[in-house]
Amino acid sequence: MARPRKFDETRVIGAAMDAFWRRGYEATSTRDLSEGTGLGPSSLYNTFGDKRQLYLRALRRYYETATNAQIGILERPGPVKERLRELMLHDVDVEVDPSGARPVGCFAINAAIEMASSDPDVKEQVHRHFARVEEALRETVARGQRAGEIRTDRDAAGLARQVLSTYYGLHVLSRAHDDRQVLADVVEGALATL
Repeated sequence: MARPRKFDETRVIGAAMDAFWRRGYEATSTRDLSEGTGLGPSSLYNTFGDKRQLYLRALRRYYETATNAQIGILERPGPVKERLRELMLHDVDVEVDPSGARPVGCFAINAAIEMASSDPDVKEQVHRHFARVEEALRETVARGQRAGEIRTDRDAAGLARQVLSTYYGLHVLSRAHDDRQVLADVVEGALATL
């Protein structure tokens, strides 16, 4: 009797996340997933269920990695506007990187556009991501208001949503503009309104 092949589940989910992030849910084939993960189709589906379940696991992995990295930037010490600038410009730099080392865009935004309106579980995962980033932005803006860096004539939640909209909009805009300066101007314009 053959022994089951052992594999690193975190690596496999990360590779699946990369495939879904680059191609989208619908365009990612079982072959793409097998090639990316190094597992055969039967091993993939015996371990993770179906393609949709693997996609949901990939979205959870994105939350654990990318979302936490975004929050980490905001929680660093230093002036609040610098934290916000670093968050947005980090992603701008990734978006315009010609090496293609990381997939373009935000996996959560891609999932929202492609799947959230038709799949309640995807919608829940995307909402979880968006809500966590929004809450971290609200906390950051409130910290800036207390320090006198950010205007106080609007509440922190409203200003955080304004920054969130700009931040996510940069991911979409970067698909049409690969000029870093254009995207950096958007960042500076958003920060100036704070």
